[in-house]
Amino acid sequence: MSSVIWYLYEFARKGWVENFAGAATDREIVESPERFRDFPEVIRELCIACGACTAACPSPAAIRLVRTKDKDAENGEGITYPVINTDACIRCGFCAEVCPTDPKTLRTGEAHLIREEFTIIPSEKMFVIDDFLCIKCKKCAKACQVEGAITEEEGKMVIDQSKCIACGKCAQTCPVKGAIKGIYIENVEGQKDVINLVIRTLEDLIESRQDELKGLPPEEVVKFEVPLEDIIEKARGMLPEEEHIKDMVERVTDRLKLRIITWDDSSCKSCRLCVDECPSGAITYDEEKGVQRDANKCLRCTTCYQTCPFGVAGAYVARFLLTSTELEEDKVIVTVKPAQLEYRG
Repeated sequence: MSSVIWYLYEFARKGWVENFAGAATDREIVESPERFRDFPEVIRELCIACGACTAACPSPAAIRLVRTKDKDAENGEGITYPVINTDACIRCGFCAEVCPTDPKTLRTGEAHLIREEFTIIPSEKMFVIDDFLCIKCKKCAKACQVEGAITEEEGKMVIDQSKCIACGKCAQTCPVKGAIKGIYIENVEGQKDVINLVIRTLEDLIESRQDELKGLPPEEVVKFEVPLEDIIEKARGMLPEEEHIKDMVERVTDRLKLRIITWDDSSCKSCRLCVDECPSGAITYDEEKGVQRDANKCLRCTTCYQTCPFGVAGAYVARFLLTSTELEEDKVIVTVKPAQLEYRG
């Protein structure tokens, strides 16, 4: 009975009633710390539409890029910016970490304070500048939307891979074809296989025209077309991505210059002069088979051509030109002429 009277006394106290009526959570508990990662805040006017945030996001459908219908007075296009799906977002902050704009387009907790030099932006492709082809016009640096990603160092244009977002605008702007190359990081061995497939196929086709090429005067050329349909079909078994195949085939065939060595076994007298002179060991001698050439080891250095007194080896220069970019219907124009060495009629 005494305990009940004590509780009634406590509840009746003026101080308890005031505390109960004005109850509030402690301020320190209510306010989130600066490091707290809430759903990302989007400053859409700062977005450069690079897509780094969508590539970095580990949660499907959590972030996507949209374009407004309103026309921008400056470039005539709507504004592109990321939209966060709060139902799918896991608040990891990766999108804010990889965002290359300064100030950041995406902000969340302290994640948006991380700068590009400490971040690896997920990408299947990286871009490099071929200094041999580069004319130092600096159009790539002007087109690049990430400050400091393309700079000039010691007279050479250089792409900083830690800042590059692999948008490809530098390659699109470059006036010299091939000066900026896009290199796929994945399936490197598959890319090598496709390159070798294309080159070997074209070499075999040229060598099959050996009778037509033999005795060709230096001022004349042989020109023919090669359909790519069979090559593309074989390449699909080496690379899973159609875009990768297209890029590899274009890179190999478009404006490629290649040395070609033909080999006429019927003219060989087994003098073996070429065997000793070959720097790569591609030419060997067997008592039963005679002099043999391994095309896989051949460097196309033309030493055998310059050594052989019987014209067994033929040296030619072949150029390739892609007729279009639709690989299914495409053809390669092949032009072959004798190498600019001493003519052996």
